[in-house]
Amino acid sequence: MTGILALETATEACSVAIAVGDGVCERHEVVPRQHSQRLFSMLRELLPGGELRSAGIEAVAYGSGPGSFTGLRIAASAAQGLAYACALPAVPVSTLATQAQAALHQGLAQADALVLSTVDARIDEVYAALYGFRAGLAELLEGPWVLPPAALAPERDGPLLAVGSGCRYLEAFPARLRSRLHHADATLLPSARDMLPLAREVFRRGEIQAPQAVSPVYVRDEISWKKIPQQGKPA
Repeated sequence: MTGILALETATEACSVAIAVGDGVCERHEVVPRQHSQRLFSMLRELLPGGELRSAGIEAVAYGSGPGSFTGLRIAASAAQGLAYACALPAVPVSTLATQAQAALHQGLAQADALVLSTVDARIDEVYAALYGFRAGLAELLEGPWVLPPAALAPERDGPLLAVGSGCRYLEAFPARLRSRLHHADATLLPSARDMLPLAREVFRRGEIQAPQAVSPVYVRDEISWKKIPQQGKPA
């Protein structure tokens, strides 16, 4: 199987995971506003020599968002730099998809579940998307959106599991949506470990990026990320 280094810093959690063959190792901490300090320390713990290729890494996956603007920039910058320095492709993975995958991994969701994955977008809005599962992998069904909690209205019928920090606004969700929820977990956070199976599938489909093309997904149209050519760096 493809050797993947995964980085996820889009929420309060900061995590790094490596999958080579059937082995997985991870560092995961909930450290609000300390991602930039902890991310490379975690990398050094997992890869003391800093040699990605010799460790069997074939691609660098990163949580592409949506999520904290600062957090997204940290993961994207690290992934871009590592992929560029090691001549490896980058693999973008939705933070909302990773969160849905975490719900399955932790047993909150069954294989036939519908998962409303949410992230607190601040200023009284949420990022959200609806996921199902195919062959054990989170599959996007609707979204992603950024909108007030009261405007959340997924169209797919059936009972829902809601996860993620956007569930802090549960009381503001529409009554019809709340009536469909069999459970809501505002404490679930995405982890790099749960990104790995999704990243391997993205890699298998060939949906990879050159380092220069690394770009977070903010959902908000007015936010933009400067790619390497726009940063004045050599391509």
